[in-house]
Amino acid sequence: MKKTFKRIAMGFAAAAMVAVMAGCSSSAKAKGNNASGNTIKIGVNMELSGSVAGYGEQQKKGIELAVDKINKAGGIKVDGKKMKVKAVYRDNKSSTTGSASVAAQLVNNDKVVAVVGPATTNDSTAAIPNVTKASVAMVTPSATDAGYTMQKSGKVQPYAFRACFTNDYQAGAAARFAYTTLKSRRVAILADNSSDYGTGLAKAFKSNFKGNIVSTQYFQEGDKDFNATLTSLKGKKFDAIYAPGYYSEIGLIVKQARQMGITAPIIGSDGMGDPALAKIAGSSNATNVYYSTPFSTKSADTNSTVKTFMSDYQKKFNAEAPTFSALSYDSVYMVKAAIEKANSTNSADIAKAMGKIKNMNGVTGKMSVDSKHNPEKTVSIEQMTDGKIVKAYSVK
Repeated sequence: MKKTFKRIAMGFAAAAMVAVMAGCSSSAKAKGNNASGNTIKIGVNMELSGSVAGYGEQQKKGIELAVDKINKAGGIKVDGKKMKVKAVYRDNKSSTTGSASVAAQLVNNDKVVAVVGPATTNDSTAAIPNVTKASVAMVTPSATDAGYTMQKSGKVQPYAFRACFTNDYQAGAAARFAYTTLKSRRVAILADNSSDYGTGLAKAFKSNFKGNIVSTQYFQEGDKDFNATLTSLKGKKFDAIYAPGYYSEIGLIVKQARQMGITAPIIGSDGMGDPALAKIAGSSNATNVYYSTPFSTKSADTNSTVKTFMSDYQKKFNAEAPTFSALSYDSVYMVKAAIEKANSTNSADIAKAMGKIKNMNGVTGKMSVDSKHNPEKTVSIEQMTDGKIVKAYSVK
């Protein structure tokens, strides 16, 4: 009797142990989301309405083109079979609360295996906690603040990646361009201080510029009248103005500066890379204007990858491809590269592989993802004359 009970007890214990181990194994395998059937769902957390919808709409087109191209080529190869891609679009309405909510919907309800977006730094940062909880990689096409991919502890955010360069990276390039190419020795800074984007760029430009910063002034998102600030600047001696911010405000700054007779070069950041800039400023005013960008249409003359992308974009949307469409296009291809590298549709596996991308030939340049989840690639500086891009400079 005792032996029998002992054996039964041991049997129950063994069964319990197997169950626990199975549970652990199941839990480990269950980490993250997985594709179902023959479809890979990629979430899109994007500013499709609200204050920066111009970026979101451009990025949506780049994503659409990338998904179409991938699917027409048969899809993404995983474990010997081709799987089609489906983009799940959700509008974060250009707000941080909307972005956090959309992130939760995409990873928890839609069960996507990766997310592309949002467009801005603040919205992207707001989405990090929810994608991290779900172990789903998020690739922002254009969130440039250096701190976006980093935790406060100094460790990298495991599920946050970007296709664009950082503020430090592009502001450093702009500072070198101003000093070396434009021969500027005295620069005035007029920056957007309503977000980390503008303040981060201004700070990085200051630390990299070899000349003198004669004045630093700020404005807020939504400001319309810059005449008082520009009048105070006009009385100072400067060779150029560095104005990091978004096209909506910078367009007005360019317009009002030119109208009061300020003809000095105005240098900005990738937030100016929207056709609306010239419309807001007025074509004749948008002259002697420069801005850093990861993508230049002028590179199509020498780069077949860019030439093909621009041709495909023109056929699909009957328009010239803008920078933000190119960045989102590359973001989708980063997800594709990570899936194929991982040979898995598990989101946690995809995130690990994303951090190991090397020499991916994107339309915004050949890129490798560094230890801080930032892409290493060349910066372009585009020059505008009469509202049109007339030249592009390459800054390493």
